[in-house]
Amino acid sequence: MSTDLDVVIAGGGRVGFQAASILTDRGHTVTIIERDEATSSVIADEWLATVIEGDATDPSILGQADVEGADVVAALTGESGLNLAVCLAAAELSPEIRTVARVDRAVATSYTEFVDAVVYPEQAGAQLAANEIVGDDVQTLADVTGSLDVMLVRVEEGAPAAGKPLSEVRFPTGTLVVSDDDGRRVARPDTTLTPGRRYVVAVEPEVADEVMNLMRG
Repeated sequence: MSTDLDVVIAGGGRVGFQAASILTDRGHTVTIIERDEATSSVIADEWLATVIEGDATDPSILGQADVEGADVVAALTGESGLNLAVCLAAAELSPEIRTVARVDRAVATSYTEFVDAVVYPEQAGAQLAANEIVGDDVQTLADVTGSLDVMLVRVEEGAPAAGKPLSEVRFPTGTLVVSDDDGRRVARPDTTLTPGRRYVVAVEPEVADEVMNLMRG
């Protein structure tokens, strides 16, 4: 996908706000839709981008957010059903838009038929939600590994760990870099995290954000 995206995020709670902050730091344009007046006010006080108060399933609110001109809509509220409704409404208004929904694992399989991607931020954090929004730089295999996340992560130029051997990177306890950059060998202390290359990484959920910060910035 484009490196400079227009993103509409439904839900200004912890996950939505943090994902928006990460995306903005990466140069993307973000609009937040939040239905709670108090939360909207708090976001508006801290946020330099557009904040719209209202129900993101309402076509008029999506119109205010210019969803027809957006590249991605990410529904990141704490309600799976609401998130699906937001994505379906956005896709009706803009058939080419990429749709990302935050869901509970129990309903994930049934939702993948209707949205482009699903995320589980209660385990993986806002970093992985943000990476799923912009494309395929991170893929997770959490469906088959329980609470442990096994990811294929591309190292970003300028990230703290970029260009360094594993022996020099202080990954948090609960992290294991599994493969080298071509996937043919198990990673070793002298394996260098080359920008633009992908590595298989296993992380425990509570350290996922820290690992993504080191590898993605």
